[in-house]
Amino acid sequence: MSTAIVTGQPVPGSSLENDLRSLGFDVRVAADAAETETLLAAVPADRRVALVDARFVGHPHALRLGLTDPRFPLAAVPGAVTAQPAARQALTRAMARAASAPLRPAEGGAPALAVDSLADRVAGALADDGDAVHRPELGSLVATVPADPRARDEARRAVAAVDEEAVRLKSAVKSRDGFFTTFFISPYSRYIARWCARRGLTPNQVTTASLLTALIAAGCAATGTRGGFVAAGVLLIASFVLDCTDGQLARYALKYSTLGAWLDATFDRAKEYAYYAGLALGAARGGDDVWALALGAMVLQTCRHVVDFSFNEANHDATANTSPTAALSDKLDSVGWTVWVRRMIVLPIGERWAMIAVLTAATTPRITFYALLVGCALAAAYTTAGRVLRSVTRRARRTDRAARALADLADSGPLANAVRRVFRRGLPGFAVPAVALLGGAAVVTCSALADFGGALPVAGALVYVLTSALAVARPLKGALDWLVPPLFRAAEYGTVLALAGKAGVNGALPAAFGLVAAVAYHHYDTVYRIRGNAGAPPAWLVRAIGGQEGRTLLLTVLAAVLTAAQFKAALTVLAVVIALVVLVESVRFWVSAGAPAVHDEGETA
Repeated sequence: MSTAIVTGQPVPGSSLENDLRSLGFDVRVAADAAETETLLAAVPADRRVALVDARFVGHPHALRLGLTDPRFPLAAVPGAVTAQPAARQALTRAMARAASAPLRPAEGGAPALAVDSLADRVAGALADDGDAVHRPELGSLVATVPADPRARDEARRAVAAVDEEAVRLKSAVKSRDGFFTTFFISPYSRYIARWCARRGLTPNQVTTASLLTALIAAGCAATGTRGGFVAAGVLLIASFVLDCTDGQLARYALKYSTLGAWLDATFDRAKEYAYYAGLALGAARGGDDVWALALGAMVLQTCRHVVDFSFNEANHDATANTSPTAALSDKLDSVGWTVWVRRMIVLPIGERWAMIAVLTAATTPRITFYALLVGCALAAAYTTAGRVLRSVTRRARRTDRAARALADLADSGPLANAVRRVFRRGLPGFAVPAVALLGGAAVVTCSALADFGGALPVAGALVYVLTSALAVARPLKGALDWLVPPLFRAAEYGTVLALAGKAGVNGALPAAFGLVAAVAYHHYDTVYRIRGNAGAPPAWLVRAIGGQEGRTLLLTVLAAVLTAAQFKAALTVLAVVIALVVLVESVRFWVSAGAPAVHDEGETA
């Protein structure tokens, strides 16, 4: 329940109180600042509270954007300010100051106070206190406190001149998205989102429907029949439509939640990788073993994402964050057609799923995976090369937070932490990614070239433990240190793929697929915790599952001492154990009260 306190004398003919009630507020009216303070103190501490000037004129959706978004503890639009329970004390302090404060010009980007509005003075006092007050982009929406009847009439005409519903539908779509999503999905999925909103459906329900649709698509692909493949392609597109709809519904109705953040962050990967497994099962029914290709596609796609995550975390708060490469990129983005070409080159989720769906329906799983691997490899080369150029041509000072995020993404376990204590000084900055690359190449190459059951992969893994410890021995603040986490992912996942392929027994590669999926979930979970400023998963979890270097060494040892059939069983057990441990802790965290509401605006991967 939320409470809105309307301050000042009501204006005849105003619909403000009805608008607030339609947004779920319990409305109370205060004649002056003193009564407002009294009513504010009487509102239970566990409620959201809003202060709204009685003279406010504007669109209801402007109030919705300013007063109901759950992601921000404090928010304001002209004539209205709100605080969630966590920020109630800050609002009360600001209210005490603003009640007697004179009218003053606004600072810090806030709108100028044209009239003496108590709500605006409170918002200004919050900013003076250093509290972050979210001010949503209103665009053509109106939100104002008119100074006189003439200004009020002009504001009301401005409200009538803007199609609020059209603005609301437009704002439901991401401002930055891929070509396929923008031109082939969003033009109608936004109306599906509105249909869902008007029937009381939640984004989480739509997200779940998208997952179920993708799993049914994977099941159709697993039949191995042409009809099954065609149905799988159609259902995969339907799943993507629902995937777009859930985010648009969240933006249309401002129904964000921590649970929704977790579902949205993880289900895309679960859907795509489950579909890979379905294709591999379907191919097997037709006598074609493509599990290595399916696992390779998952490894490549996961490493692509880690490149994105690591680069962004390393640079989002860096100072002097400019380079000639970045300037060229911005210049290209100023030319319309180059924007769409560049977005398509990176093969975002819309283009990727459309390609997979069409190829599934029209060709074979093997051809589908070949095209996927080639497309993802080219996209990875393009994006990684661009980011490397940006990194080496800019002189940026990276923060301690960025270094901590990269260390958490590295997923170093007890072995690396024990070894790096011996090398406290670490390596020169330029050598860190090179050492990580050499160590990863050593263990993957030894695992791929040696006969199954040999000791060479173990030797490669020991070298890898040493190099991975050296790579994280000092804070990761070098220009290219963001490459360390994706190199670690490639080394670990590549070792699993190589060893399972060398085992040569039926079922080894599917077991390896399950193991990589379980570990990849842990790494995605880490990313979204960091994005929500909640820190990495607890240290005990990383220790319990061995860290990336510990798991890599363990796999090579198991391959050396077990038969191929026993190794397949060991992969299966490891996959189940890691999945259970990681999922239980992840579910506990994301449904807890302290989980962040992470929603990616513009991420297209």
